Amino acid sequence: MPASLATLTIGQAPRSDIMPLLNTYLPAEKMMHVGLLDGLTAAQIVERYGPQNVQKVLVSRLQDGTQVSLAAEQVEQGLQQKINELEAAGCEVILLLCTGEFSQLHAERALLLEPNRIIPPLISAIVSDHRVGIVVPIEEQIAAQVSKWQLLATPPCFAVASPYLADDATLMRAARVLQQQGAEVVVLDCIGYHQQHRDFLQAQLEIPVLLSNVLVAKLAAELII
Repeated sequence: MPASLATLTIGQAPRSDIMPLLNTYLPAEKMMHVGLLDGLTAAQIVERYGPQNVQKVLVSRLQDGTQVSLAAEQVEQGLQQKINELEAAGCEVILLLCTGEFSQLHAERALLLEPNRIIPPLISAIVSDHRVGIVVPIEEQIAAQVSKWQLLATPPCFAVASPYLADDATLMRAARVLQQQGAEVVVLDCIGYHQQHRDFLQAQLEIPVLLSNVLVAKLAAELII
């Protein structure tokens, strides 16, 4: 029997950093894991997906832990090809492991779960008019976040701390910057942030800390189990 759920990362699969989270909510025997960069060398990644004077940049992680920056337009084209292949393999649910914005991705039969389409309206419903502070991996992503979070009643504020490179002190500084700007809720908005990041911040802050990938994993679990 083919896997009924596929996870699709813009990096390389399986994502060892978030596998514990996925295994907590989703049945391992029903999952397969696919990465856009699977099987590619560092030179091939740069050639196919390296950002060159582009406006939108995405960040992901290779299996060796290396952080890579990728051109969003080329990533979207590659993801669509992977989605087509997964549908042909019989996958019924495809969970995209990326919180970036994609406008053209689609599936013919499978249910495609895109965090970008799920998380902003969900967070908006949760926080009402409270101000949200959003942590992103790199400075270059902040400009693109403005349209992504336009559903929020109060404009959000932003800080930067890479889930792949930052230590606890850097993450804490980012959260404190958000608090100083009036954030009443912190959102770690990258698939690479994991439960340890959330738990560390929650123990230090007096405001709620939300993890995008947990919200998406729970939704996927409801659909497949």
